[in-house]
Amino acid sequence: MRFDPVDRLAGELVSPPDKSISHRAAIVGAMSDGRVRVRGYLRSADTSATLEAVAALGARLVDAQPRGAGLDLELAGAGLRGADPGAAAIDVGNAGTLIRLLPGWLAGQPAGRWALQGDDSIARRPVDRVVHPLRRMGATIDCREGGLPPVVVEGSDLHGIEYELPVASAQVKSCVLLAGLLADGETTVVEPLATRDHTEIMLQSAGVSVRRSDGRVTVGPARRLELGEVDVPGDFSSAAFFIAASTLVPGSEVRLCGVGVNPTRTGFLGVLERMGGDVEVEQRAVAGGEPAADLVVRSARLRGTEVDPGEVPLAIDELPLVALLGAFAEGTTIVRGAEELRRKESDRVMTVVEGLRGLGARIEAAPDGFVVAGEGELHGGRIDARGDHRIAMLGAVAGIASREGVEVDGFEAAAVSYPTFADDLRGLVTP
Repeated sequence: MRFDPVDRLAGELVSPPDKSISHRAAIVGAMSDGRVRVRGYLRSADTSATLEAVAALGARLVDAQPRGAGLDLELAGAGLRGADPGAAAIDVGNAGTLIRLLPGWLAGQPAGRWALQGDDSIARRPVDRVVHPLRRMGATIDCREGGLPPVVVEGSDLHGIEYELPVASAQVKSCVLLAGLLADGETTVVEPLATRDHTEIMLQSAGVSVRRSDGRVTVGPARRLELGEVDVPGDFSSAAFFIAASTLVPGSEVRLCGVGVNPTRTGFLGVLERMGGDVEVEQRAVAGGEPAADLVVRSARLRGTEVDPGEVPLAIDELPLVALLGAFAEGTTIVRGAEELRRKESDRVMTVVEGLRGLGARIEAAPDGFVVAGEGELHGGRIDARGDHRIAMLGAVAGIASREGVEVDGFEAAAVSYPTFADDLRGLVTP
């Protein structure tokens, strides 16, 4: 799909529902007793895979009504210890969150054996980082040589542990905490750096006692979960593409409505502020423990900056956009401590570097990030999404801000998280 330069972006846009929170709402809802109402569950390939997985495990979708880019769902949970032992094969599609969180629930079941596998992209994404702590808890769990899927897990008796994450990861933290609900004794996860805390917020909403202090998160055994209701805010990571686009296209002013602004997700705003970006945060509200706001973004002249390792977990999904912004900035932009980018749907260090270089950027890869020498513009060209939804959308933003436009090969990958992205972007284009 081709994206040509535009003169200006203007108007309002409601960001699609948050993908991370939607995944967790389906999983924690399936673990709950009684019915759970989810307002604004994201409609995408990834989140559909999660709904199908929990349905296979015994949760029941009672009702689903479309609402914008989301669904209003009513889900009847299977219960904390009620996963269907007969659901032998679980297809996670392209959903990395699903394949890393679900084993935490299944590992503590009284019976059952499940094999979790997905598409070609998932087959290349490491899962040993959840296998190792679950084994320490007493789980019967295995994966392919090299720490890769499929994940095969059997229900076992678990015991609580204290686990220090070797790499900051909200997905690994969440997996261990879910297993801790089914274990004897307390389970504590120690984080080297703060990561997104959607799981902790949701577990507290479901009645779990969650203790958090000085980088430590502790849960104890639970008898039951009662999640009740979840309001899903707009996805900050999806909104970030429009933040970048509105910043780069001269004369732009866009209001992004109802965006989740959980401080463990919005590190990109701090980076953009240092670069000279113009973003106002208005009308803060809290729904189910998750803060949301309207973001008003205006175009701005940018300067280079440095992103240090401590900022990376709070902006991991937006770092490709930092590279794009750096190409338009004055001076040099450097990202360090982002080795995790190499373990996403693609090796995002190399896909970003090779993709933007092909569009005219002066960018070099580093083992843990990249260095961009700002030229103030991109001439355009062709970029291959390589099956990665965020690279597909990155190419679209680059196209409308470039001098000559960009052809995005494999743009259909955007449907993994944002099926209506191209239409929403075109809706902001002002003649």
